[in-house]
Amino acid sequence: MDLFSLNGKTAVVIGAGSGIGEAIALGFAKQGARVVAYDIKPDPARDIAAVDVCDSRAVDRVFDEVDREHGVDIAVCMPAVNVRKPILKYTDEELAFVLNVNIQGNFRVLRAAGRVMTARKSGSIILFSSIRSQVIEPGQSAYAATKAGIVQLAKTAAAEFGPHGVRVNAIAPGVIETPLTAPIKANKAWYEAYAAKSVFNRWGRPEELVGAAVFLASDAASFVTGSTLFVDGGWTAADGRFTPPGM
Repeated sequence: MDLFSLNGKTAVVIGAGSGIGEAIALGFAKQGARVVAYDIKPDPARDIAAVDVCDSRAVDRVFDEVDREHGVDIAVCMPAVNVRKPILKYTDEELAFVLNVNIQGNFRVLRAAGRVMTARKSGSIILFSSIRSQVIEPGQSAYAATKAGIVQLAKTAAAEFGPHGVRVNAIAPGVIETPLTAPIKANKAWYEAYAAKSVFNRWGRPEELVGAAVFLASDAASFVTGSTLFVDGGWTAADGRFTPPGM
């Protein structure tokens, strides 16, 4: 038996238009899953439909429709935003924007997916946290707080949904080369500083998140719930500031 096979399973991937979400959608399909892809920007040519995680009714409708047609076995929620600013310069509007997408948006998806999965007594939900749930840099206050919140959402949902056969976990990436991180990559000093923080001295690639997602979605992780899996190139394992002499 192939523990990592997703044959016969239906996966809803929200945020599948680019970057990590796109890589995961393609990876799930290669493992045999039926993938139903959504993004804030629809792309009919790639069968990516529109959904806004800030719209509760739209999120509920997505899961109700997929559940009626196929049943929902796997749900992945990718959307997140960041406003890089010192706390003292943050506006109420910017704070509300980050919280609405990153916390409320993920909560809406978690609630909608959990509702249909607990009724079916099975399923795997994967949320996306970040290394910023553990370590920060100036300008990351709201984003880091929301990514720490994702960890607690996953734990709470795991406790609540577990008796109904539903697993909930989070993946915490390090710095990954995606369209969203392109402005950082364009700054040579910034790019190299982030690369040096990984023990591999490089950034990650979107496809390097696929294995973690397939694992958590598959029967290989049948006893894994409430966990956060870091895929960060060792960023949170080593401080990276100084190598002692003789090492």
